Amino acid sequence: MYEKDLKGKVAFITGAGGGIGRAIALRLAGEGCAVAIMDLDRAGAEDTARSARAAGVKAAALQGDVAESTDVTRCVRAAQEELGELDLLVNNAGVLPIGTVQDTSEEEWRRTFRVNVDGVFHCCKAVSPAMVKRRQGRIINIASWFGKIGKPYNAAYCASKFAVIGFTQSLAQELAAHGVTVNAICPGTVTATAMRERADETLQRLGLATSKEREAGIPLGRLCLPDDVARVAAFLASGESAYMTGQAINVTGGLWMH
Repeated sequence: MYEKDLKGKVAFITGAGGGIGRAIALRLAGEGCAVAIMDLDRAGAEDTARSARAAGVKAAALQGDVAESTDVTRCVRAAQEELGELDLLVNNAGVLPIGTVQDTSEEEWRRTFRVNVDGVFHCCKAVSPAMVKRRQGRIINIASWFGKIGKPYNAAYCASKFAVIGFTQSLAQELAAHGVTVNAICPGTVTATAMRERADETLQRLGLATSKEREAGIPLGRLCLPDDVARVAAFLASGESAYMTGQAINVTGGLWMH
């Protein structure tokens, strides 16, 4: 059992209107964190915020696009005004394009990087100065096991997640002396999310194996659930992870061990 030191903290989670982000937000709320929910989907953000409030904590629902620095700045300021200084940042918002390099448009390539990489950059740049000033803070970036190995039909996604891991390592070294840790979580094949549903539809259309068809190849015998990722995020947010920074932690059921 990790140290229960999250009560009263304030967390800012992107892409938390559903899926992994929602699971992380509700896990942190259950630990006593106030949560700021940023998502493109206003209704999703509001639904997660309502569920967090039901756990007895304050929650703010914020609509915005992490790819736009002005949206991030506005949402961070709103969160600070409503909830107070931010102790935790979880960069979860992301997109998952699937297709060959030849079939990937320049627009899709750029959008992948704007959301998956620029979004992390914008949020870290907006949130970290106050953490540095207070000499405390936790930043958690949601990468992927595809950020450690290239896969066909996933070039844009893989490249973006490789970038997130590199960014995590660089920022971790910059902020270490200021008491702020920066780590990444690398989930495996996550099920029970809207992103997975869309991905499986695309894979099926392309005649490729869906997540369920790949499940037998996972050593622990099942697909990853959003709550599996949320548990690791809660650990990284807690004092139990105080001596960890710059790490990219696999949550893959043994599918990837490097």
